[in-house]
Amino acid sequence: MDYWQAVDWLQSQTRGGRPRGPERARVLLRVLGLTHPRTRFVHVIGTNGKGSVAAYLEAAFNHAGTGGAFTSPHLVSLRERVRCNGREIAEEAVVSFVERVRRLEVEPGPAFFDLMLGLAMECFESQAVDWAALEAGVGGASDATMAVDNVTAVVLTNVAADHLQTFGGFDGLVRDKAGAARAGIPLITAAGGGALRLLGEIAAEKGATLYVYDPDKALFSLPAAPALAGSFQRVNAALAAATLRLLGFSEASIAAGIRGARLPGRLQRIRLEGCDVYLDGAHNPAAAAALAAELPAYHLLFGANERKDVAATLAPLFRKALSITFTWPLDSVPVGYEAPYFADPEEALSAVLARAARKKEPVLVTGSFYLLGRLLGAGLLQ
Repeated sequence: MDYWQAVDWLQSQTRGGRPRGPERARVLLRVLGLTHPRTRFVHVIGTNGKGSVAAYLEAAFNHAGTGGAFTSPHLVSLRERVRCNGREIAEEAVVSFVERVRRLEVEPGPAFFDLMLGLAMECFESQAVDWAALEAGVGGASDATMAVDNVTAVVLTNVAADHLQTFGGFDGLVRDKAGAARAGIPLITAAGGGALRLLGEIAAEKGATLYVYDPDKALFSLPAAPALAGSFQRVNAALAAATLRLLGFSEASIAAGIRGARLPGRLQRIRLEGCDVYLDGAHNPAAAAALAAELPAYHLLFGANERKDVAATLAPLFRKALSITFTWPLDSVPVGYEAPYFADPEEALSAVLARAARKKEPVLVTGSFYLLGRLLGAGLLQ
């Protein structure tokens, strides 16, 4: 088996309609002998900002010693999802893992995300990683990452409308995310409003100490300017800083984490055809609104998963758009819009750049991390 065959096999392992939950991952970790990890984890959940918080934590962990991260989705390479000591997991490690797992009898059979979690846990163990950021996929209590023990802190970045059908509405979404709280473990959050009230109730029931973001409190102070672009990154960085302080990390390591984080596809700016091109994976209304507020008027290239609330996500982006072009993973132009559509994202980007280059105007590519990954993988956004 070569690396690409291993990737194909991993990506072919689906839930097949089975419910979400940590049980499949729990069984897999038990079979792999990874139920009592030496690595200490910070569990990162929430609607938006999870990847950014994980990146700040990972940079601080690496400054202090040996760090790691498990994140999703990837943009170009599946290896991006698992990082140990500042490096993506090696192709050889992916192949070795798949070859062994295929020979095991694991029931219920693990799906792709469960397997990637198992791969990450094995990497952390073999590389003697001291601390790692563990980013949930969807939800909290129902996420595969709940199968992992030795969690020292939980960060719930925020709760906004996304995946509502999966959780039976907003209250169900809040309850599921809040369900990741653990007894005796600090829970750090920037959630507000009704979500915070419900979160407080559930945290108290579970015996978790709740720390709510307040920029005026020393716990959430920033010792350095956030490395990642966007004013909203101050909240993400502050959540990471507070978590690190609660865990006893030095101010030097906290500052190194805040200014050393790296994360492509989050308000990432590159120059093409004399234009500023911004790349961001905003895929829900809250993320889109925060993104639009950061930018001047732009030519918008938008592609999103059809299961998302496309209309609500587009609304704040459309208000500042000089023009709009649609592309994959959308199948067609959304209802209510008159704009060009290209099934091929590469053709779509070329068309948008041709329009923007006349006056050297900005371009925004957003709506889906998969769209960014497709363009980055094609080498068009280097």
